[in-house]
Amino acid sequence: MNKIEHIGIAVKDLEKSNALFAALFGKSHYKIEEVASEGVKTSFFKSGPNKIELLEATKPDSPIAKFIEKKGEGIHHIAFAVNDIKEEVMRLKNEGFIVLNETPKKGADNKLVVFLHPKSTNGVLIELCQDISVNSE
Repeated sequence: MNKIEHIGIAVKDLEKSNALFAALFGKSHYKIEEVASEGVKTSFFKSGPNKIELLEATKPDSPIAKFIEKKGEGIHHIAFAVNDIKEEVMRLKNEGFIVLNETPKKGADNKLVVFLHPKSTNGVLIELCQDISVNSE
């Protein structure tokens, strides 16, 4: 793993949260994107070299809606950038981690993504991210 790619925060109201984080960072989000397959609308902020992804559910049965219902708003996941997501999935499986989706899927911000189950990572949902243009497909 190369670096923390972003921190994902589940929010109930993206518009209100965008205003809150714009005030916090002193600048507006740089991107809003919907990932229909996951039932989520995302907004990205940069703070120095770091990125924050706000996630709002677009469907009541989406993973984000279920997370907020169970735990409330807050940190949903930490994402790490990887060079070869398929290789990293195999390595982590061999190390005993529980992989939620072994086949990388398209996520927000032009990324292929795979998630590790929080049961195998001390209660933290981990996302692996690879730029789609790098060794994809």
